[in-house]
Amino acid sequence: MLKKRIIVCLDVKDGRTTKGVKFQNNRDIGDPVEMAAEYYKQGVDELVFYDIMASARGRGPILDLISRVASKVFIPFCVGGGIGTIEDIRSTILAGAEKISLNSQAVKNPGLISEGARIFGNQCIVLGMDAARDESCPSGYRVYINGGRVKTELDAREWAVKAVELGAGEIVLNSIDADGMKNGYEIPLTKMIAESVPVPVIASGGGGKPEHLADVLTEGKADAALIASMVHTEGYTVSGIKSDLQNMNVPVRL
Repeated sequence: MLKKRIIVCLDVKDGRTTKGVKFQNNRDIGDPVEMAAEYYKQGVDELVFYDIMASARGRGPILDLISRVASKVFIPFCVGGGIGTIEDIRSTILAGAEKISLNSQAVKNPGLISEGARIFGNQCIVLGMDAARDESCPSGYRVYINGGRVKTELDAREWAVKAVELGAGEIVLNSIDADGMKNGYEIPLTKMIAESVPVPVIASGGGGKPEHLADVLTEGKADAALIASMVHTEGYTVSGIKSDLQNMNVPVRL
């Protein structure tokens, strides 16, 4: 059976790791370079680095910081935020990222997914998607961009399917409703997207205890679970979470 991945997310604002609830009231929680090194030591499977203000401020990725984080971790490292051109993708990969997450920029320019996949390979291109409940959408969920601040006309399931057809090799699916709440992942959303696309789906938003990860990795059909608050501020370690999951019969890399 394929092992489930545990991925830690570093949301970065002005060069510092930050954490908010539903994208609001972000507070500084540390240096992303030091934190990346610590999570690597704890045995995290992958690291995701999001520059949460880049798209809203209309600027590209912070290559110097990306390169410093990359120098501390020897696992797959995914970077998102402000990557709007093929040149941005190339320079971010050269700075040390293995994968590029396209979120707002993919919505504004879907051709970036197909062009990125053609040049760098599908495994490099990750669709980042922020979705919130909306009964007026066919799937019951609407896509938002610019750090969850701007509503789009896109239905979550339709956009996921289209992005994969364009060449996205993976989807990081964040529930805005569950984000930072620590009450569990949005299982119906995760399961629906996982059953609609042939690529790995990473569940994001809502992890508060190991049982939440077990639920989304089994019932939610996610291939990986993304965590932040649990390890940043709630006293959990990656190795401890993996050990708990193992005890719940969820296959993880120990």
